[in-house]
Amino acid sequence: MNTRWDVVGVGANSVDYVYRLPAYPQPDSPTAKMRIGSHLISCGGQVATALCTCAVMGLRTTYIGALGNDDNGRRMHDELARRGVDTAHVVVRDAINPFAVILLDEQQGERVVLWERDPTLTLQPEEIDPSVIRASRLVHVDDVDVEASIRAATLAREKGIPVTSDIERVTDRTEALIHLVTVPIFAERVVETLTGELDVEQGLRALRRRHAGLLCVTLGPRGAMVLEDDRLHHEPAHPVAAIDTTGAGDVFRGAFIYALLRGDRPPDILRFANTAAAISCTRLGAIAGVPMLQEVEALAGKSTKTV
Repeated sequence: MNTRWDVVGVGANSVDYVYRLPAYPQPDSPTAKMRIGSHLISCGGQVATALCTCAVMGLRTTYIGALGNDDNGRRMHDELARRGVDTAHVVVRDAINPFAVILLDEQQGERVVLWERDPTLTLQPEEIDPSVIRASRLVHVDDVDVEASIRAATLAREKGIPVTSDIERVTDRTEALIHLVTVPIFAERVVETLTGELDVEQGLRALRRRHAGLLCVTLGPRGAMVLEDDRLHHEPAHPVAAIDTTGAGDVFRGAFIYALLRGDRPPDILRFANTAAAISCTRLGAIAGVPMLQEVEALAGKSTKTV
């Protein structure tokens, strides 16, 4: 099969207003009123950040998603293009682009995200161009516009194209999406919600009974796990002094995709993706924190393989 794209991404983007604070605000306390340490505007969003990670590592990427026609929509479009992500299949709506206010604790690098997205920006299943999906090596989806993601995953699986995911919540359509995804990548809390298992390994093994592919879960500062057949792989996070964890999970997924397409073994995929995510935590912003391939290889152990 002739492919034009290494990765087609279907899902969310966001323009982030990041505020660094000396502590989290608490009502009726000294932190109820404080000076902002610093602030910036940075582009992000689950799939947009993952695609930028893939692109900076040399993969051919295109984005299918909805942008607003305001200044932030143009900012997002320009940032994707500047990072090497094709935007020919972006849909532009008469709406305010998705945005988030991120409150960042300077002491720990952890954050609270407050977001807004106009419902008119919902990507519709009929807006997924089958020819774009079929011209790819891999499709990456999230759970924001789940019906569009299900459509993209269905088209990919019909042609034997692998599908990865960013699944962060559970709805009545989550199981349908997981069924179509080749390599589901879950947030930790999702595994517990889907299975009722408090232990992550037991949760993955419970999911194995209804899904035969690689199963991955991100564990934040504890790294990540993959269940390969019945063999569990756990790679700890690379230790860094984090200043901003925004977008780290999205960078993880982009690096995971790169290593997967490169043909790495599951433990090496985890190690590489963990390292990329760790580097991103040492920088402010989601897309702004995406590391170069050479940086990740230098820290994770250089590979001689090419994608």
